[in-house]
Amino acid sequence: MTDLDVERLLSELTLEEKVALTTGATAWTSVAVERLGIPSITVTDGPHGVRLATPGEGFDLTAAEPATCFPTAATLGSAWDLELLERVGEALGVESRAHGVAVLLGPGANIKRHPLCGRNFEYFSEDPVLSGELAAAFIRGVQSQGVGTSLKHYAVNNQETDRMRVSAQVDERTLREIYLHSFERAVKGGKPFTVMCSYNRINGTYAAEDHWLLTEVLREEWGFDGLVVSDWGAARNRPRSIAAGLDWAMPASPATNDDVLAAVRDGSLSEADLDTAVRRVLQMVARTWAAANDRPEVDDDAHHALAREAAAAGTVLLKNDGGLLPLDAQALRGAVVVGEFARTPRFQGAGSSLVNATRLDDALTALREAAGTELPFAPGFSVEGPGGRDGDDDALRAEAVELARGAGTVLLFLGLPAVDESESYDRPRLGLPENQVRLLEAIAEVNEDVVVVLANGSAVSMPWAAHARAIVEAWLGGQAGGSAVADVLTGAVEPGGRLTETIPLRLEDTPAFGNFPGEAHEVRYGEGLLVGYRWYDARAIDVAFPFGHGLGYTTFSYGDVSAEVRGSGAEVEVDVRVTVTNTGSRAGSEVVQVYVADPVASVQRPERELRAFAKVHLEPGASHEVSFTLSGRDLAFWHPILHRWVVEGGVFEILVGASSRDLRTSAVVEVEGEEIVLPLSPESSLGEFLNHPVAGPLVEPFLEHSPVPLDDPQLSFFILESQAQTLATFGIPGFDRQTLADLLAEVERRSAG
Repeated sequence: MTDLDVERLLSELTLEEKVALTTGATAWTSVAVERLGIPSITVTDGPHGVRLATPGEGFDLTAAEPATCFPTAATLGSAWDLELLERVGEALGVESRAHGVAVLLGPGANIKRHPLCGRNFEYFSEDPVLSGELAAAFIRGVQSQGVGTSLKHYAVNNQETDRMRVSAQVDERTLREIYLHSFERAVKGGKPFTVMCSYNRINGTYAAEDHWLLTEVLREEWGFDGLVVSDWGAARNRPRSIAAGLDWAMPASPATNDDVLAAVRDGSLSEADLDTAVRRVLQMVARTWAAANDRPEVDDDAHHALAREAAAAGTVLLKNDGGLLPLDAQALRGAVVVGEFARTPRFQGAGSSLVNATRLDDALTALREAAGTELPFAPGFSVEGPGGRDGDDDALRAEAVELARGAGTVLLFLGLPAVDESESYDRPRLGLPENQVRLLEAIAEVNEDVVVVLANGSAVSMPWAAHARAIVEAWLGGQAGGSAVADVLTGAVEPGGRLTETIPLRLEDTPAFGNFPGEAHEVRYGEGLLVGYRWYDARAIDVAFPFGHGLGYTTFSYGDVSAEVRGSGAEVEVDVRVTVTNTGSRAGSEVVQVYVADPVASVQRPERELRAFAKVHLEPGASHEVSFTLSGRDLAFWHPILHRWVVEGGVFEILVGASSRDLRTSAVVEVEGEEIVLPLSPESSLGEFLNHPVAGPLVEPFLEHSPVPLDDPQLSFFILESQAQTLATFGIPGFDRQTLADLLAEVERRSAG
């Protein structure tokens, strides 16, 4: 940290200087005030590599200084490994310092609402607990180096179509339990230096102008004490944004400085609000300047090795019929490699996260090195455009089929073309390009031992799965992804990944089908809470592969789970313990997943929800007791009337297993909930009045004069469901509007006392 005296500097700044500090000097730097010794700092795109724009290149996304391209969030998240995420973050922090970068713009904690979102490769999961915990670990790693992070894109930014203005129409409970929950965990668990607000509107209000979002929730409820920065170009009305809690409008927008000056001078923006924003900018500079100017040497080899480790850890073995994988030395030497992606890797997404990798491994070279021989190769298809070049693929496919005919194992590398996945637009389809599917089908006709290796940033449909004995989801594995895939295929490293998103059978089965990407600048979140596996489980919809799924090269068994309740209400805790045993012949890792179900609740709740997880590595025959402590928040729901988290008493199921649909053991606990007293109004039903601890005894005498016999089940239901204001108009003698008003006043008086 520098010796900047923030409060003194704030008092010495002119109004014009204050305003200038709330935007950038350039697209990537803060404003310096030389007369006061306030330095400029540099920020740059992330999150899986330092994308420092080449000097003078501005917004040319293809021109950047060389840096390690680590696996994308889709891959890193699939590792389910918080310690690994921290180590990757540390490496990114070191590289940021080496480049003089003070703030790395990442990670992304948006929920994968729909598999066609073009930027899903930058996000961790469809589940908020998993996404939030992974983001927090990443943040802790980067910031351990004194470099800031920017948690993004806050909030409800779940598509690229019309992203600059689309309004996400979403109910409060869904907001709290799904879309804000991920950010809340990341903020509280990672304490990011900055949070980046998104372009979109939320229920009609731009995120950059939303006081409830930026101040009431983020700061007052969650305790965030850092700086809020806009996404680049998201601050449309800077005076309104500053008043809402946006501190730094990026990129440089000096043209609107006059708007801010005018607003302060005419009183529509208070100088106190401006001072608050400037104070946070100065605090960010003080917090990061020293680290950004301590330029360490980067061990490129070590970082490449870490990228390779991370890519393998996030590789998911989806299918492995007959134990075809791993390939031993003999099987590898008899294999053939097909697919242009083996030679020309698809290793990252496009857009602002595009990294100029320090080097690039391809799977073909790595496999040949592992085999110690020149493995035969055929490209099989072209990757230009969305589906290859017309006329080229027939010849390429014929060549590949002949190579596969009579060969041993066919290692077939397929995936989405780069043009399909990018910032600024969404994917055109759920499936692979037709030229690739035709290639797989043709090869399967001449060789039954086909291993499909996928390169993609989000889920793809797999109607072709029966044609492959093994399917390896390698995602976008970064610059060392090619070597990592070779490590997994040969068994040098286990496939350590588990799915962080459900792979559906059809686009029509997905939760947001019909509500994505919206129309007329609005998108309705009609699926509500039922995002991802919550949707498929609630509706018993078959999927290709469930959330949390992933195979290894060994097997695991689970003992009986124990669950012990301590405390009650919001302070309740549940201690969960389960013993996991490696029952196979190889060392391996298991991701133990803890789900909670609330089978009897006063509101709709998902069938089950992930609430904790742990990755354990075990030698053959070894056992380990894994323990978790669930909090009251893990049992709670957001009450749509009380507008707060509520722990409702009753029975909860604790389910433990290897995926959302591979639950190995369970326990039932009974929890003493908190007293839930709903507020009363003239619109409340008579039944709600009777159930109220204060109002109930006051209302009961009036029922003696009810014209409806309350011992008749049908008639009593009718009157109990009627609004009190209706009954005050007609129905119960002596119970009129004034009586109702007096009753409500008395309830308020007694409740307050």
